[in-house]
Amino acid sequence: MLNDAAGGSPEARACFADRYQPLVRTYLAARWRHSPMIEELDDAVQDVFVECLRAGGVLERAEIDRPGGFRAFLYGLVRNIALRFEQQRARRRVPADIDPDALAASEESLSRVFDRAWATTLMREAATRQAELAALAGPEAQQRVELLRLRFQDDLPVREIARRWQADPAILHRDYAKARDEFRSALMEVLARYHPGAPTALERECSDLLALLR
Repeated sequence: MLNDAAGGSPEARACFADRYQPLVRTYLAARWRHSPMIEELDDAVQDVFVECLRAGGVLERAEIDRPGGFRAFLYGLVRNIALRFEQQRARRRVPADIDPDALAASEESLSRVFDRAWATTLMREAATRQAELAALAGPEAQQRVELLRLRFQDDLPVREIARRWQADPAILHRDYAKARDEFRSALMEVLARYHPGAPTALERECSDLLALLR
């Protein structure tokens, strides 16, 4: 999708914007939440995607096989655009109520905000991929997708799901373990798009993200 978006595919560009807009917005909203800069939020989000998707834009030059992959690339871009908006406001002598020193000190926590939003984006992408694969595999695989959804989205214990489905809890626990394995495979497939040729880093990031499911 990244290569297709960089190459100008309208469908891929629309998918790119839909997928990453919540992530970009989350970071900028956290950065400016106590500042009049929040007035610039919509324009800044738009500028991120203009910079990415215009002809000759930064997405065409992104090197996702470098350390940090696409996550580091996107984080750097969003941060630089935020700085640009802050500097433009300062040149117009419009109060922004931003202390540059305090902002620098909070950059680590802002990075964690971005990382959590990034993890959410990848989890959603993996869930979509798992559902696509389940649709090809048949009803049992689709039921495992629903089992995982009920367990984590609705926060239902497996025993409660078994009661509702009138199923054997032991069998459902085995299905649940298989559903997690299938989700991990889908997540590995998604991560491989962002970390090509780096199996060790791929396994490590996959394990870190799956820790959120425990």
